[in-house]
Amino acid sequence: MIRPGRLLLAGTALITLAACDADGNLADLDLRDLGGGFDTSQSVAELPDRPRPDNRGVISYPGYQVVVARQGETVRQIAGRLEVSAQELARYNAIDPDTPLRRDEIVALPGRVAEPSPATGAAGTGPIRPPSEVDLTTLASEAIDRAEPQQAPPASEAPQSSAPTGVEPLRHQVERGETVYSIARLYDVPVRGLAEWNGLGADLMIREGQQLLIPASGTAPPSPTDEVTEPGRGTQTPTPPSAARPLPADSTGTGARNEAPPSPDIGDQSPAATDAPLIYPVSGSIIRDYNPPQNRGIVFSTGSAAPVRAAADGTVRLISEEVNGTKFILVNHGNNISTVYIGMADISVSKGDSVSQGETLGLTAEGENSTFQLQVADGTDRVDPADYLP
Repeated sequence: MIRPGRLLLAGTALITLAACDADGNLADLDLRDLGGGFDTSQSVAELPDRPRPDNRGVISYPGYQVVVARQGETVRQIAGRLEVSAQELARYNAIDPDTPLRRDEIVALPGRVAEPSPATGAAGTGPIRPPSEVDLTTLASEAIDRAEPQQAPPASEAPQSSAPTGVEPLRHQVERGETVYSIARLYDVPVRGLAEWNGLGADLMIREGQQLLIPASGTAPPSPTDEVTEPGRGTQTPTPPSAARPLPADSTGTGARNEAPPSPDIGDQSPAATDAPLIYPVSGSIIRDYNPPQNRGIVFSTGSAAPVRAAADGTVRLISEEVNGTKFILVNHGNNISTVYIGMADISVSKGDSVSQGETLGLTAEGENSTFQLQVADGTDRVDPADYLP
């Protein structure tokens, strides 16, 4: 007679063996049918696939370029293939030039190399750009150049755009003490998706100074009325104030917020000019509105080296730098609200500093065509900054 305890142990062993892959590693079990509706199926499906590199391993965006490493390849070998400095490339990625890399590991380029093209094995020519930025005039010109003289091509043979399209990911430089889990929470992306995009190993180890790509989410955050919560979020929470109305001002007054008429230029703002929770951090015209997943904030056209002000009282929680040298700041304001300032070239505050509304945090980049982006987060969800601005 088989005792119940032994039967249970045998069953557990069989389940464990069934969960192993061909190499004996424990597989990723699908827990969708356990826990009364807990669903992990969307954790990676919400992210777009990482773009395919060209034959050199290069993926190109308007703001930066990266290289996808081959199994066992070193930074020195990549540098030789691309004809760049091995020491500079290694220093930029905080790694020894002769350390073997994992397959698909991302190596950030400190400068630009020749753009991908059909000659390098790419499907299109040039950097990956949002579809809205594709130059229609250029496409029309290409169509005319490829058409036969005095004869319009049939509709089935109409030339297609050679410009690759997609959303440019953010970059994050790993700071001491950070983990894949803390970075995934910061940007509200699945850990597994972050690992796959950056070619991380099974141990999810990252190093200080490493450059990570932050993939843009393929869908907007789910509505609070959805029946299933996001993976790892637990039970549903009440509708946050940002979903229906801005946060109340730091005041005992009860008057409603006065809605200002839309304007193409916000002009100069001061802390005392509005009763809204936040003030505009820069002076300039809004050139892109909040439109996830393409734009997770609002984008301003600013002057060269324009001052950036704190949108509200708070504490500087993070200062980091992107591959192209653009810096950004995250400020926590309490009440679960944070602001992110992207597109800074000079920063005058430090991590952990307390800042006051209107206090200068730094300057935007130099140049007549400088841009700056403000993002607002309610917990880990990006929300429309316009709901908090006058």
